[in-house]
Amino acid sequence: MKKEIHPEYREVLFHDTSVDQYFLIPSTLNTDQTKEWEDGKTYPYYPLDISSASHPFYTGKHKIVDTGGRVDRFKKRFAKSAPVVEEKLTEAPAEEVVEDAKAETAEAPAEEVVEDAKAETTEEETPKEKE
Repeated sequence: MKKEIHPEYREVLFHDTSVDQYFLIPSTLNTDQTKEWEDGKTYPYYPLDISSASHPFYTGKHKIVDTGGRVDRFKKRFAKSAPVVEEKLTEAPAEEVVEDAKAETAEAPAEEVVEDAKAETTEEETPKEKE
């Protein structure tokens, strides 16, 4: 390793001020403060606002968000629009499928369509003829 390019790695005394707990951990943190520890040695000192000793997640005081309500609302909302098909699909003979398709898409006979179109045009032309 090159000399004089790496920070000094030493033990640093961290103090969680919210619960008054100390941690002696190796670190490269630079600090101007020092404090004497229980073993009689003086270590660099760094105060903390929060640590694992005071954080709600690590202390077990973390509030658990109820996401079950959101999931249930989602399922209710989309259950209406997309029905669940529980029946197993069976293959129908090709002839039945073709006949069903013809029956579903059957339109009015062409004669009826022509007669309806003539009736509409005569009704529209009648007021014009009177003028």
